[in-house]
Amino acid sequence: MEHGQETMTVVDEHGVEHVCEVIFTFDSEDFGKSYVLYHILGEDEVSDDEEVEIHASAFIPSEDNEDGELLPIETDEEWDMIEEMLNTFLAEEDEDEE
Repeated sequence: MEHGQETMTVVDEHGVEHVCEVIFTFDSEDFGKSYVLYHILGEDEVSDDEEVEIHASAFIPSEDNEDGELLPIETDEEWDMIEEMLNTFLAEEDEDEE
């Protein structure tokens, strides 16, 4: 699992570009895909005690270090696996802060 202060640009269904902070990426051998969890920067700036809306997509990394192609999550099984990975990530973050 990788995480850091990376950003990426996502184009929504209306053709509007949004700069997003990558929360973390991971690969799933079960589904044979890579996944990215991110949040849109500047979207309803929140204080520390509010929830940030986290988005998830499957992605195909590009060969030339450019942004890869984002794909929708297709199954409930994928969503369950992503939620489990997010919960693990958040638990590890909480431990690091203590």
